[in-house]
Amino acid sequence: MGMPIIRPGTITREEAVGNIMESVAMEEAALAHILNAESEKLLAVVNNPQSTAEDLMAVNKAVKSAITAITRLEVMLQGKLSMFDCIICE
Repeated sequence: MGMPIIRPGTITREEAVGNIMESVAMEEAALAHILNAESEKLLAVVNNPQSTAEDLMAVNKAVKSAITAITRLEVMLQGKLSMFDCIICE
């Protein structure tokens, strides 16, 4: 997945809405990858027989922090999408 190419010029309203929807979809995919990485991190510590209670608490704190940040980003993405509630895309 590369960076989107933004070209100067005139675009239609439908293209602009499509671009915003695509940007939200790309952000959602990135957040899904981050959540998956956090779950793998947590599983690695939980499944390690040498993990201590301190290890579990530390990884739990890190995962909780990541989930909190992702939740804030999800609210922002929802706000971005809600701007188009009244637009009917053909």
